[in-house]
Amino acid sequence: MRSVGHDTFGAPDQVLTEREVETPVAGPGQVLVRTLLSPIHNHDLVTVAGNYGVKPTLPAVGGTEAVGVVEAVGEGADEALVGRRVAVAGSPGTWAEYFVAPAGAAIAVPDAMTDEAAAQLISMPFSAISLVEFLGVSAGDWIVQTAANGAVGKIVAVLAKSRGLNVVNLVRREAAVAELAELGIDNAIATESADWVAQARALIGDDGARAAVDSVGGDVANGLAELLGEDGLLVTFGAASNQPLVISSGPVIFKQLTVKGFWGAKVSRTTSAEDRARMFGELIGLVLDGSLALTSGGTFGLDQPTDAVTASQSPGRTGKIMFRP
Repeated sequence: MRSVGHDTFGAPDQVLTEREVETPVAGPGQVLVRTLLSPIHNHDLVTVAGNYGVKPTLPAVGGTEAVGVVEAVGEGADEALVGRRVAVAGSPGTWAEYFVAPAGAAIAVPDAMTDEAAAQLISMPFSAISLVEFLGVSAGDWIVQTAANGAVGKIVAVLAKSRGLNVVNLVRREAAVAELAELGIDNAIATESADWVAQARALIGDDGARAAVDSVGGDVANGLAELLGEDGLLVTFGAASNQPLVISSGPVIFKQLTVKGFWGAKVSRTTSAEDRARMFGELIGLVLDGSLALTSGGTFGLDQPTDAVTASQSPGRTGKIMFRP
């Protein structure tokens, strides 16, 4: 079958190529899925570069999430899944015509949901809803998040609105404030403004935010610490700037702040089946009622890995770049 993979770790636009590999076979408890669409996530590219928390055995086929149709099941898997359209994440090798995944990881997709939405239903949305629950916030609380115009940031904003949470949405550029406004996301502030902390404080009030999420790294964390209230929580979710988190000790000490890391893959493994079902039900409901828009920013063939990677890293895109075999 055709696939997109790499023999070495390195810059994705340089090491990813189209290649023929053996079509996988569903083993015990697995399903064989024919890929319809598979998105390119940031963590996929970091994995190809060799800088993620886990490294695949080389040579490797890229991708970890997709929507597809179950073609076959292995021993012990439910045969009723054959022919069903399913969403799958956390299964390496989705940038291919076929891939295998644990049957328990395959989520049946409602007919009313588009392939574009189903292809990205799990990784980013589930990370976002897990992150919101990780914060331990309640209706009426304030949250501050960086990279609010990113995939997870937009989903957090939608979830917060549906749950009655207040959010300050930080972006780097003033232009991104307007972009968020067009999506109905308010309380957006550009950190390129010298007074962004003061602007945020005017929204939050004297009690400060209950929690903050940083996906950027660098000095912005200092501002987040200033905006947190007593016993506030600062969660580091990513490091888009590739800079270390910089936080002055004063706010941490005197407000007794807590700083924690969040890795979606690890949190997902410890989430109960009951909570997973509840959270996915909430996400599917938000997609189907139009509150949560999961759109495609463009599709590419498996013979276009360089073009696809370039598009996925281009600023200003409005949706996920995807491979369509």
